[in-house]
Amino acid sequence: MKSILLTSGLFATHYIAAQTTVPFDTSHWEITGKMEHETFQGKACIRLLDASLYLKDTTFMNGIIEFDMTLSKDRYFPGCGFRLRDKENFEQVYVRPHQLGNPDAIQYTPVFNMQAAWQLYYGDGYSTAVTYPLEEWVHIKLAVRGTQAEVYVGDPNKPALVIHQLKRPVKPGRISLDNRGPVMTRFANFQYTKTDNPTLLGTFKPEAPPKPGTIMHWDVSNTFDEKRLDNSVTIPPDLASRLTWTTLAAEKSGLVNFSRISKLGDGSNAIFAKVTLMSDKPQIKKLQLGFSDRVNVYVNGKLVYGGQDVFMSRDYRFLGTIGYFDTIYLDLKKGKNELWLGVSETFGGWGIQGMIADPTGITY
Repeated sequence: MKSILLTSGLFATHYIAAQTTVPFDTSHWEITGKMEHETFQGKACIRLLDASLYLKDTTFMNGIIEFDMTLSKDRYFPGCGFRLRDKENFEQVYVRPHQLGNPDAIQYTPVFNMQAAWQLYYGDGYSTAVTYPLEEWVHIKLAVRGTQAEVYVGDPNKPALVIHQLKRPVKPGRISLDNRGPVMTRFANFQYTKTDNPTLLGTFKPEAPPKPGTIMHWDVSNTFDEKRLDNSVTIPPDLASRLTWTTLAAEKSGLVNFSRISKLGDGSNAIFAKVTLMSDKPQIKKLQLGFSDRVNVYVNGKLVYGGQDVFMSRDYRFLGTIGYFDTIYLDLKKGKNELWLGVSETFGGWGIQGMIADPTGITY
């Protein structure tokens, strides 16, 4: 009995030691932007205004992150980052208080090369409706295990968001708190627990297999200025000659997130993705296409389509999210055909997905 009690005590001590409460000071956090200390509704807290805090511990991979925050129904984006490899590459969860109760009130997105991708990852497993009290304290908890995570908002027994699959590599990193936008957010009672087996209460769904005809590999170019494609019905030869290529595998949905390998910037906001289609005869094939934000489609060097799915381009609530919204009929010759997509981006997610509804008679 003594040995059992001793063992139990060791486990209890280990769990308590693993839970770390962190004060908001410069010895524990790197601070960028404006931070102020105050007491609100009886709690000592900080206020962040367009600012970020970066925990100096770089070893969080699996476990629980908890804190309290206050929110107001304004347009801003307070949240938490985790597994930060650096300030440009991390996992992120944030809330949109101005969308309280709407399907995008809370959001998970991977960040690659400083590019968030909420237009590529939305809906089940990425964003959902949530409600919470305004102008008073609400408790936030993230439970992270491997490629899965959950976010609890207020209710500790029911996850508000179940993240079926985190998109970045499972590697340790830092934790951050941030508030993007012109409205102040309060944070209090920050703590985290490192454990490889945090309790997860949600139902996790496996990724659906690729649909028939999905293009699963693209050759992706280096970046260039979108303006190079203006007023041209063919691919500019001087541009084509300077391109370098990387093969990028698609996710099971067919999605290719260009920010995994490229950084968006002024004068580098466009990219080519290409695939070779081998046809056994001259024929027309229907290409179902998703893209963000703008696309020029070339078949054998000639422009056949141009479109845009920019934020609010369809109506005032259109988020610019990617999907198979566009259909293009490809006029293929017998033998080798080159399909090139020039894809340009403003913000919110840079990517494509393509599927040929009936791939009979072609290989790619």
